[in-house]
Amino acid sequence: MFEKGLLAGKRILVTGGGSGLGAAMGRRFAELGAELIICGRRLELLEQTAAELRSALGGKVTVARCDIRDGAAVDAMMDAVWREAPIDVLVNNAAATFIAQSEHLSFRAADAILAPTLHGTMYCTLAAGRRWIEGQHKGVVLSILSTSTITGRAFTVPSAMAKTAVLAMTKSLAVEWGPKGIRTVAIAPGAFPTPGAAGQLRPEGRDEGWAHRNPLGRAGEHGELANLASFLISDQAGYINGEMVVQDGGAHLRSSGAEDLMQWTDAQWAKQREGRAKG
Repeated sequence: MFEKGLLAGKRILVTGGGSGLGAAMGRRFAELGAELIICGRRLELLEQTAAELRSALGGKVTVARCDIRDGAAVDAMMDAVWREAPIDVLVNNAAATFIAQSEHLSFRAADAILAPTLHGTMYCTLAAGRRWIEGQHKGVVLSILSTSTITGRAFTVPSAMAKTAVLAMTKSLAVEWGPKGIRTVAIAPGAFPTPGAAGQLRPEGRDEGWAHRNPLGRAGEHGELANLASFLISDQAGYINGEMVVQDGGAHLRSSGAEDLMQWTDAQWAKQREGRAKG
């Protein structure tokens, strides 16, 4: 679809890049010539993913172990990354969520979602932006959001709040940082199934025919998201700033994605809370 060197010369940091959509985007970036840095909390997973990418593609892939919920840790990671060279692109992919009745959320449970999804994203964005501005270096921030920013979403309220706040950040910084050569863009994916997300968002008992009710009759493929991300961070998208692109097959035009949960019984919710506590 793209020229092989579309991202050649780009140094890209992907948070949550060790698995799932982060790893899928990272692979595509590397295929298109980028130098890749993947960040996360689980060093063993990061190193395994990096080794697989280096073996398959032969490009430069390095890892950065970091808990983005800790602002000081984010600053230390950015300092270490910048010692070699500035990054050109930050992809805010790391996030957390699970389904829950909001009245049963503890403060700790809500913070477990807000900390990486909102605070971690903000910490990484500010840390990169500050260094870009000080060094007069152009940059791109791509944040992976959700269609809950458009529809809201029952039973994942902290995630919907966090993603909507990041969209506000994307729009606000587009104006503030655009004159400094920094673009901020976002993607709102629909259903792009991953093992991690499936366990948190689609436990046993949820509607199994959801994908067929998408207007296109299917879930998204990881390569489709990776291709859109590659375009948005490339120079070919240089006049796109402050925008969120929805990629969900039109699903949000029909449903917020939580309607089936309105039919759950108290027993089903109790089983879900019990399973989460054990996990």
